[in-house]
Amino acid sequence: MSKQCYYEMLGVSKGADGATLKSAYRKLAMQFHPDRNPGDEAAEAKFKEVSEAYDVLKDDQKRAAYDQFGHSAFENGGMGGGRGGFHGFEASGFSDIFEDLFGMAGGGRRRDPNASRRGADLRYNLSITLEDAFRGKSEKITIPTDVPCDTCEGTGAADGTKPTTCTTCNGIGKVRSQQGFFMVERTCPDCNGAGMVIENPCGDCRGTGKKKKNKTLDVKIPAGVEEGTRIRLSGEGKAGARGGPSGDLYIFIDIEYHPIFERDGSTVYCQVPIPMTTATLGGVIEVPTVGGEKADVKIGAGTNTGKRFKIPGKGMPLLNRGTFGDMIIEAQVETPVNLNKKQKELLRAFAEECGDNVSPEASGFFNKVKELWEDLTD
Repeated sequence: MSKQCYYEMLGVSKGADGATLKSAYRKLAMQFHPDRNPGDEAAEAKFKEVSEAYDVLKDDQKRAAYDQFGHSAFENGGMGGGRGGFHGFEASGFSDIFEDLFGMAGGGRRRDPNASRRGADLRYNLSITLEDAFRGKSEKITIPTDVPCDTCEGTGAADGTKPTTCTTCNGIGKVRSQQGFFMVERTCPDCNGAGMVIENPCGDCRGTGKKKKNKTLDVKIPAGVEEGTRIRLSGEGKAGARGGPSGDLYIFIDIEYHPIFERDGSTVYCQVPIPMTTATLGGVIEVPTVGGEKADVKIGAGTNTGKRFKIPGKGMPLLNRGTFGDMIIEAQVETPVNLNKKQKELLRAFAEECGDNVSPEASGFFNKVKELWEDLTD
């Protein structure tokens, strides 16, 4: 099967500049990154493909060779970026992208053999009720993550030993090979770009320096959080490599649907059914609030469906400000149902007695319709 064009793979034109290439790759890397698609082999394969495409096109010399000779310019090990799986990409020149997206330290042009690397960030989606968002709460969550191996203290080497500098790349993490007129740089095949080799791996973590563990955390949700609010827990992400700092954990808040209230920022809306008699004669109704209290609302005589009433200070709290928004009540005038014979007779008598005077809007509407029909028949 022929290999897909690198430009098509990234969704850019052949004349795309460096910024356009980086933006296109950034978007695809976020979509297919293994950390965001655990266990998805297709996504991992796609991630490797777009990473390979970007590695070639972002380099002026490689790009010139590719534009002239296509994929054949890099045959016989020319690229080599895919070896070593995901870890190979950490050292393949993408640090400008990964540092921003996933918190990975890529190193400079020359790798420090003893340098540690920051762990990847994690994301957790937390659903809460509208009442939780109103009051704030503490929520315990359990996340699967990597923690430093306590046996080797994160080095990956057995007790009494330590990682040694890779002799193939001399600790750089990359090797170079001549391809025609071009010098091509690729990830070191022996250390997978780490620059270090562990000859006696730790028996507990098998040389990774990390262990899988379920971690329980107490997340404090402040009153007034909105949909999509991001809470950052520093150092609660995945463990770093070679004793490096852990990444961060980001909690994304999702507020569940509420059957009564609707929220827009700090304002809360509620549609309240009102008996026809109350809407006609006026009165006071009792309505619920998000805070669990009840509020009295004065309904004026002649209130129609859609009429709104504002209750100051009964909306959502404003985050970290100690003040509250408003609550808006929208009247929904309820038509009487299940009337008995006597009630129907009284209602007919009422309608005959009142005529059109009690329904001015309806009378005006039908008068306009009548005039329109008369104009059409003239």
